Amino acid sequence: MPDAVVIGAGPNGLVAANLLADAGWNVEVLEEQPEPGGGVRHDRGVDPDFVSDLFSSFYPLAAASPVLSALRLQDHGLRWSHAPHVLAHPLSDGRCAVLDRSIDVTAGSLDTFAAGDGAAWRRLHTAWERVGPDILDALFTPFPPVKATLKLAARLRGAGGLRTARMLVLPVRRLGEEEFRGEGGRLLLAGNALHADLAPESAGSGGFGWLMSMLGQTYGFPVPAGGSSALVAALVQRLRAKGGTLRCGERVDRVLVRDGRAVGVRTAGGETVAAARAVLADVSVPALYRQLVGPEHLPAQLLADLERFQWDFSTFKVDWALDGPVPWQTEGAVGAGTVHLADGLDELTRFAAQIAMRQVPDRPFALFGQMTTSDASRSPRGTESAWAYTHVPREITGDAGDEGITGSWETRDQELMADRVERQVERFAPGFRALIRARRILAPPTLQALNRNLDDGAINGGTTAMHQQLVFRPVPGTGRPETPVAGLFLASAGAHPGGGVHGAPGANAARAALRRRLPPGLHRAQRALSRRNRVGERSSTRERTY
Repeated sequence: MPDAVVIGAGPNGLVAANLLADAGWNVEVLEEQPEPGGGVRHDRGVDPDFVSDLFSSFYPLAAASPVLSALRLQDHGLRWSHAPHVLAHPLSDGRCAVLDRSIDVTAGSLDTFAAGDGAAWRRLHTAWERVGPDILDALFTPFPPVKATLKLAARLRGAGGLRTARMLVLPVRRLGEEEFRGEGGRLLLAGNALHADLAPESAGSGGFGWLMSMLGQTYGFPVPAGGSSALVAALVQRLRAKGGTLRCGERVDRVLVRDGRAVGVRTAGGETVAAARAVLADVSVPALYRQLVGPEHLPAQLLADLERFQWDFSTFKVDWALDGPVPWQTEGAVGAGTVHLADGLDELTRFAAQIAMRQVPDRPFALFGQMTTSDASRSPRGTESAWAYTHVPREITGDAGDEGITGSWETRDQELMADRVERQVERFAPGFRALIRARRILAPPTLQALNRNLDDGAINGGTTAMHQQLVFRPVPGTGRPETPVAGLFLASAGAHPGGGVHGAPGANAARAALRRRLPPGLHRAQRALSRRNRVGERSSTRERTY
């Protein structure tokens, strides 16, 4: 019988499993999909000669994460690769803001928009150097991060105190207006803020945009050499080296609860897997509490709060195999791994407003990834493996364009939306569409089918807005991995600190499980489950998938 069962082999689940294995626990990970990775996977499904990341691609939070750093995944084959530039935000008039790991290059780019804006960027970076490490400590520590917060508070006193705190809660539009005279610096901050489901006018979007921008400045936006699955492969290899077990093709459909405690899980195939110490769930919050755990085991207030749980926006993604480099009309975008496509800050606001009104945006803000530029192994020389994603409303009541996209996401909707994304690329790279050898469309239902945690294409485990962060994540009064069911821990992006590939939710859940002491009398229930499981195994001829 394993000490712990981990539901889900996404990065958070695998991080949790590794930390438990490090502590000497016997760990079994059960994954519904035929391969591990969750939102970190690649394939060759667009063209056999092209590696395409299915979901996430760039990993600044992974590069900054002390959780992943401590696992020494480089000893298990992980290698990072960088594009010449981190990020670019071109405009249709030919100007382009460039974020580079060299602060001189970034500052020089912003000075072309307005003299002195390079110095303004350096001031923001100086503030990051003072408090950034402590902010990351607070983010990657279980809530409430008492020690990290005290350290951060002491640091803030010497770095502007309330003024720095004010900057973190500003809307990104206002932060950009206060810090920069020209549009370049404002675009870098705002484009990075819109990686999440935040409008330029949302409170806290300034802090998020600053955080992402400074991560890019400090760590870059690296990619795993060979494809995103290389990160997962390193986690799996490390887990197996520690004695952990991974079984794919095993969907868990119930957490088993006895006397208020999680004692194992039941799979869709009817198998019972007992857990001697803990069950850790790398699944979405609604799935955990509405599907895996029966309402009879949960407080009425939690069930009521779940009615107010807010997902982040849906995501629409297109992958391409291109016969040549993207023909950007501005040189600054040529060497960037990530390119933000919106013709100015007002267009970003317009995009966010259309989503708020439940309309499919007519000029979608697109995050464009140049993967061969970032890692030459992704496609043949002279070609480009590329993708773009944009956000759409979860509930669609109209199309801000004139094509009648309904949100049913049947073939017609998918093709029209993919064409719309391509037209957005063409605005900044005339001739782009002539280079397309093949494309693949990943509409919201497709993303969910490939990873059930991506409910209707939501990629962050719940909104990034301030009302669902910290003590409000996933619902008011929580913020920690412990659940109302003893021995059951939330290990997904639904828990603090939220989305992104950094492993913190999984690590927090593992540490919480390790602190828990097994109560007297529970061993008897676990042994009974284990006996029933062995009897079931002897009578079953079902083949397991490893």
